[in-house]
This record gives sequence, structure tokens and C-alpha cells, in this order.
Amino acid sequence: MANFDLSEAPVLVAGGLGFIGSNLARRLVGLGARVTLLDSLEPHQGGLRCNIEGLEARVDVQIGDLRDGDLLARVVPGQALVFNLAGQTSHLDSMRDPQTDLELNCRAQLSLLEACRAHAPDAKVVFASTRQIYGRPDYLPVDEIHPLRPVDINGVHKLAAETYHLLYSRVYGLKSVALRLTNTYGPRMRIKDARQTFLGVWIRDALQGRPFEVWGGDQLRDFSYVEDVVEALLLAAARPEVEGGAYNLSGLPQRISLGETARLLARLADARFEVCEFPSERKRIDIGDYYADDGLFRRLTGWLPRTALADGLQRTLEFYRPKLEAYL
Repeated sequence: MANFDLSEAPVLVAGGLGFIGSNLARRLVGLGARVTLLDSLEPHQGGLRCNIEGLEARVDVQIGDLRDGDLLARVVPGQALVFNLAGQTSHLDSMRDPQTDLELNCRAQLSLLEACRAHAPDAKVVFASTRQIYGRPDYLPVDEIHPLRPVDINGVHKLAAETYHLLYSRVYGLKSVALRLTNTYGPRMRIKDARQTFLGVWIRDALQGRPFEVWGGDQLRDFSYVEDVVEALLLAAARPEVEGGAYNLSGLPQRISLGETARLLARLADARFEVCEFPSERKRIDIGDYYADDGLFRRLTGWLPRTALADGLQRTLEFYRPKLEAYL
């Protein structure tokens, strides 16, 4: 694992009470950083105060919206690193309410970048982008030169947000980098519904003794364990070689079918699942098979995913078993 000297370094995590943000916060505190967590605690997103249980006294928590210019003018100045993990993640919600998705995934992102340009122009900004911007793959594995053709509103707006970050790097010299994440899972992810990831709903149902639903099952995916993603975010922040670029992340294994994933989870959780037809409203925006070629980021940073899917799922189940109610 990478070791960074972040002693007393001021670091802002937007979306800091959410899934990835709270896991990143724990690592940053362990590295000695002075951490500010900014989160709207919007109920349809992933932010929860219980995600930073035991960490409250060691971080500065700011509750508010990225579109609030006065708030950003208070929390952004002096930051050395800004991790932008905020945004709306639900593909289906974006199709039902595209205007809200536009606000959360475009206007809010632009507001944060403007605040960085005005108040912290020397900060390094790491943005959590998504594989969703590729749409249905022309070939596998998908590399960074693959065409960008999102299949839903969320993907279009995430692509815009990524483009804003890279534009600010080129035009204003803001040190920005984007990581295109894929199916991140692990402790503290949203499991009460499918707004963040279908795997969370599977885990919820499995732990509650209900059979979980698998739509189709033949689709190929790759999964990234959250600790591996946190490592990648830190490397992206530390390495100047990646500034101004967008990079894929994958995980272990590089590819697995949803059916195989379901069988693995069922075995680990002593649960059952049912194979169902794809709901029509989701079928329209499904991307089919996807797994990433992340060789470019690995070559530039030395990053390697270390957590096999079976190990990551086991750790995730163990995390939720004693505290399931807090996440429902």
C-alpha cells in the first residue's frame, strides 16, 4: 500500500459522509491529514452520519450543498487536496427527474471547480467519474480511447462533469484528474435501495433472509473493492504524471458474470437468489457487458487492485451483520 506524508495537510472531501468519501476519510485521518468533510446529507444519496462513527472528533464536518457559494468560500480556501466524490448516482432517478440530476451532477460540480479556481488554485482535485460514460461497449475490455456514448441522463451529466474538471486543468492550470470507477462495493455503501449499486440490494436481501433478484445473469462486469479505490484516489492525488487525464479503474477479477457473482454471494451469505427478467425501464438503459482496461493508470502510478471479490464480499457482509438496521 502507498504511504503518503499528509501530516497536517488540509484536505477537503466533497461527499465525505457517503460511501467512498467516508472510507477515504478514515485513510486520510490515519495519514495525518486535517480533513474537512462536506456533504448535503440529501436522503436519496449515500451520506450518513453513521459512516464516520468513531471518527467524529478527528474531522471537520460541514453540512451543505455544493451550489452554496458562501459555504464553498468558507471551506475551500487553503485546501491542498480536494476529493470530489459528490453527486447523484442513480441512473433511473436521472431518467425520471433529469433536471435534478443536472443540478447535482453539473451545476454543483462547476460551482466547486469555480471555488477552487478562486480560492485554492494550487490544490490538486481528484474527481470520481464513472464507466457509465462509455455506454454500451464496442469492444472489451474498454480502454480510455473507447467512444463516449452514455445511455442515460446520469451518464451524460457525469461526462459533462468530468469534462469540466479536465477543461479547468487545461485552461486554468487547476491540477485535476478523473478516475472512471466501476461497480465499487464494500462497507458503508448504500444498501437500502439500488440508487448506488445493485450489489447493495443483493446484500441487504441476503442478510434479511430474502432471496435477491438477478436480472438476466449473463452480463459480464468487473467490481472494485472500496479500499482499492481509496488507494487509487490517493495515488491520483500524489502523482503529477496523471494530472489533466481521465483513467479507468477495474478490480479483481477483471471480469465475472452477474450469475457467478450471485452464486458467490449466496454461498458466502447462506442465501438464495432468483433469476428474473430485466425490468423494461432498466433494460432501456442497461449497457450489457462491461469490464475495463485500466493498464494506463497502473503503468503511471503502480496501482494494483489487491482484494479478490470473495474476500471483499466477505468483509462487506461482516461489516453489515451487526449494524444492518442503521443502514436500512
